[in-house]
Amino acid sequence: MLKKMRWRFILSAMAAFFAVMLILMAVINLWNYSITTGRQDHKIENILHFGGIAGEPEPKKGRPMPGAPDMPAPEAEFTTRFFVVFCDLERTPYSVFTDHIASISEEEAILYGKAVLSKRRLKGYYKTYRYQVFQNENGNTVIFLNSAMEQQFMKTLFLISCVVAFASLSVVFALVVFFSKYAIRPYAKNIERQKRFITDASHEIKTPLTSIATSADVIAMEYGENEWIQNIQKQTMRLGKLVESLVMLSRLDEEAPFPEKMHFSFSDAVWETAEPFVGLAEANEKQFTQAIEEQVTLYGDPLSIRQLVSILLDNAMKYSVENGWIHLEVYRKHNKACLEVSNACDLGELSDIQHLFDRFYRPDASRSSQTGGMGIGLSIAQAIVEVHGGKITVKSPDKKTIRFRVVFG
Repeated sequence: MLKKMRWRFILSAMAAFFAVMLILMAVINLWNYSITTGRQDHKIENILHFGGIAGEPEPKKGRPMPGAPDMPAPEAEFTTRFFVVFCDLERTPYSVFTDHIASISEEEAILYGKAVLSKRRLKGYYKTYRYQVFQNENGNTVIFLNSAMEQQFMKTLFLISCVVAFASLSVVFALVVFFSKYAIRPYAKNIERQKRFITDASHEIKTPLTSIATSADVIAMEYGENEWIQNIQKQTMRLGKLVESLVMLSRLDEEAPFPEKMHFSFSDAVWETAEPFVGLAEANEKQFTQAIEEQVTLYGDPLSIRQLVSILLDNAMKYSVENGWIHLEVYRKHNKACLEVSNACDLGELSDIQHLFDRFYRPDASRSSQTGGMGIGLSIAQAIVEVHGGKITVKSPDKKTIRFRVVFG
């Protein structure tokens, strides 16, 4: 239990840190992408207004028009590599301008222009170029700006941020694992005190319970049976079972409650445990059926597994409707041992059947008092399953039937 709690604490801390790192990575890279892309778009607009293209024989001189980009630096035409594709209204390239780039031929420029215009987008990235499409009454002008360095920088920043994030996660994971032992230490002490209290209290309670039960038997022998003596005997027996159940739960909370596990026949263990319930079902006029697959094995504690089966069958027997049915099934699926116990029932207004595994939870207090239930049996069943590395679930699709399913492995 403490081991599971520790790992839940570690996973929760790592999930929170991972979320923070993911947000930081996204913000940094998106911000860099936005800034870098904005600068390239600004360069493309400068090329359009001051580069001597789009029908202008030379770059525009003098003061720019309102809303036009700022005048580029004098060295811009020597440091900026670009080419332009001119298209008609039918989006067919008819001319190219490649004076400022040497790595692209006119034929390649035309192919680039056709590929970009087929996307029906006004701006974006194509291979190692940033492009923009400008539309006018004469057709379309596509400007390609070489952005190989900018794209490489964005990729490098992304890889660096991933490496930093991974390294940070590794360091934080190591620190969280180290300090988690100290974080759960107070809780571990409380659990240990609780176990000690339950163990000590059970021993202290058993002595007066034995005395009360013995006294009641002596009184019954001397003065005869009556309803008061019978009630004393019944309640002392019930309280004794409750103490044993609490001790069992306390034991199951330990790190290794079953130090000597073994391989055994799960099919035989279930069949032997279920055999007495066949006669009990007949006596209560209920239909009991079972389908137990042969040679299903399990690694664990045979006694606790038998107790698990007994708890589930006893629960089904007590809470099934009058003249109802109970079905037990054992099978192997995907190399896992499975156990199912289902029965006809009436859940009434019970909204969340998952509460059935809560300690001392009883959906109907009046009925539980009649059946002798204490609301702790299914808690023990869940603890037994979890100690064996399995999972127990409960489903009730129509509130007229209920099915407990256990999967080991």
